[in-house]
Amino acid sequence: MNWTALRISLIGTESRSPIPSRVKLPILPLAVTKFSKRADDPNATATELGKIIETDSGLTCELLRYVNSSARGMSQKAKSAQQAVALVGVTECRLYLLTKAVERALRSQESKMIDLRSFWTNSLERALFARHVARLLKTDTEVAFAGAMLQDFLLPSLTNDLFPTYRKFTENQDDDPIDLHQFEQKTQRWDHAEAAAQLMFGWGFPDELICCVLLHHRGLKLLNNKQLGRTPVAAVAVSSLMPDAFRQVAGGMEQLIALESKWAAFDLLKAAMQVDRDFQELSPAGEKPFSFLRCCRIATSVA
Repeated sequence: MNWTALRISLIGTESRSPIPSRVKLPILPLAVTKFSKRADDPNATATELGKIIETDSGLTCELLRYVNSSARGMSQKAKSAQQAVALVGVTECRLYLLTKAVERALRSQESKMIDLRSFWTNSLERALFARHVARLLKTDTEVAFAGAMLQDFLLPSLTNDLFPTYRKFTENQDDDPIDLHQFEQKTQRWDHAEAAAQLMFGWGFPDELICCVLLHHRGLKLLNNKQLGRTPVAAVAVSSLMPDAFRQVAGGMEQLIALESKWAAFDLLKAAMQVDRDFQELSPAGEKPFSFLRCCRIATSVA
């Protein structure tokens, strides 16, 4: 898959953010942006890239904790960022660091409409679900995980600084439900997926991640797309149908239930139980007042 060609066909070769200047955007750690841009050079060494990470002690600790976690089962433990890059590879380190950097950037922000702790809990469940779907599609699970984790990262900023607009969306959902991206296009001629993709391009994110975020609201039709149907983009699009507090997709759960009858390998409850197990392993103390598994059990019992 030529991700660069796809990205160019969708958003061009220059970053043109549609976001109004009054919106306070997340700022990534300098070490991450330097690492991401340097990682594009095939001649960059693990030692060189590791030294960039080590300029940020917090990110270094995060990376070492990730690489040395029991879940990875590595026989050799990394003692430095340089060793971590050498052990797991540049691509995986890059995906992990970009995801953590966005999460860190959002911790310092506020949102009048979104509880950030619940937001990241939901994002983690979506990422785990996308990874499960990617396994079924036999495509890159790490790209699917990172893409799903990042698909809505701009929403806290947008809902806070464009509060009147997004309040209208929530107020009308009971009487006249509409998908969030359709509402955004109708009211402001751009949506959070497009805005996020443009910002990610400016930050130097890999093209496959940009495409995952840009296309995440294309829904189930991506599974039938000859070009994208067996890629991480499709896995992320399926994960976008999961229920969330903001109710972004009207009838998303119903679409996931219907998918079972069209895709023999897909079992919604089995997938939800796997997500729940993986969530407990990654975040045993995480708060899930209304988990994906519980939503699935309620929805399938009603159906």
